[in-house]
Amino acid sequence: MSKDAFKRSAAPGGVHHQLAAMAGDWEGRFRLWFEPGPPAEESVQRGRIRLVGGGRFLLHEYEGRCGGEPVEGVALWAYHLDNQAFECAWGESFGTGTSIMFSTGPVNDGRFAALGSYRDSAGGGERWGWRTEVSQPDAQHLDIRMFNITPAGQEALAVEVNYRRVSAPERKD
Repeated sequence: MSKDAFKRSAAPGGVHHQLAAMAGDWEGRFRLWFEPGPPAEESVQRGRIRLVGGGRFLLHEYEGRCGGEPVEGVALWAYHLDNQAFECAWGESFGTGTSIMFSTGPVNDGRFAALGSYRDSAGGGERWGWRTEVSQPDAQHLDIRMFNITPAGQEALAVEVNYRRVSAPERKD
């Protein structure tokens, strides 16, 4: 990847420019489903998203509660110019246990989507898919949706975070 390619991507209309627009402090509603129907859990989630690596990556740090217990997590998001793919490395104190989930996928209609997988230790060790979508409908809102995918390919909404901007990042110019 050339420096020029990154500069073009960071310019208005580029993918890295879209990622940079997500930087800031956020607060919103976290909802969790284990099965179809009403959410099993709903709480407030707070997050901070900042640019790292000279604007090449986003670091999302967040905290909330689930089942009355504190939850904290981190996700590193990127757009890999050479592969033309969104990439994510995610870990948290509730959902990933002691592992880091790695995901990759396309950008469609301004929505970032990445597919990873995990082993279901309670269900005989089969691999399940986990798809994450990140979209920003406007400058003040950010939506993160995560879907469980059974080994048979059936998909269901598992997590939804609807953020509203609390503050924009400080500019460094």
